[in-house]
Amino acid sequence: MSEEFSNNMVSVIMPVYNAAKYLETSLLSIVNQTYKDWELVLVDDCSSDSSPDIIAKFKSQHPNIIYHRLDQNQGAAVARNTALNIAKGRFVAFLDSDDIWESQKLECQMAFMLENNAFASCTASDTIDDDGNSLGKVRNVIDVIDYKFLLHNTMVSTSTVMVDRNKSGRFQMPLMRSGQDYATWLMLMRNGNVFRGINQVLTHYRVSKKSLSSNKLDSLRQIYQIQTQFENIGRISALVNTGCFAFNALKKRI
Repeated sequence: MSEEFSNNMVSVIMPVYNAAKYLETSLLSIVNQTYKDWELVLVDDCSSDSSPDIIAKFKSQHPNIIYHRLDQNQGAAVARNTALNIAKGRFVAFLDSDDIWESQKLECQMAFMLENNAFASCTASDTIDDDGNSLGKVRNVIDVIDYKFLLHNTMVSTSTVMVDRNKSGRFQMPLMRSGQDYATWLMLMRNGNVFRGINQVLTHYRVSKKSLSSNKLDSLRQIYQIQTQFENIGRISALVNTGCFAFNALKKRI
């Protein structure tokens, strides 16, 4: 892979849709990073709340914040892909608009990426509720996450990921309304690339009341669909993988 990017800037990719309730907290966790060579690319998927006003306030104080608003609501995949096209950094990191980073997240992850010449990395994370209180559940990560492992195990949380685009090249997420993150990690790993794990809680993943009541069966159907349609995995193998996925997810909750 030719080196297209000569900088060590991190482009933070954030899709935004009616995120006003949590957005300011998420933005503060970016602007307070100890690693300063970053840009934030916010793509607004036609929010109808006060999200644009919150972003405008931060943008007026931080020139490395880039704001783009879509003409119509198209979903997180389109928003993230638009941000990826705008991004100028060699490294891209993802943060959802309701999640939070520890202030040293980018500094620790960048040091790890450069020291280990890593293709991509992810960190451990914990869960918080609507009010930002810890739910006492940690999602640990192992040292090396490869394609085979990810087929049957949930481990890579979107808001923990960083990718070196000098190794991956420019990439886009599959155009799915949900699940595009999981499909993207598999796509990036197809040719033997691996994600390196940093087993340190540097990201706080928000579990809202709405997400707690989400349909887990739909999530499993989505995993099966991604594996059969995007990864061309046979139906029986995909069913086995999805079953393992469900079992491993259940073990984490016990």
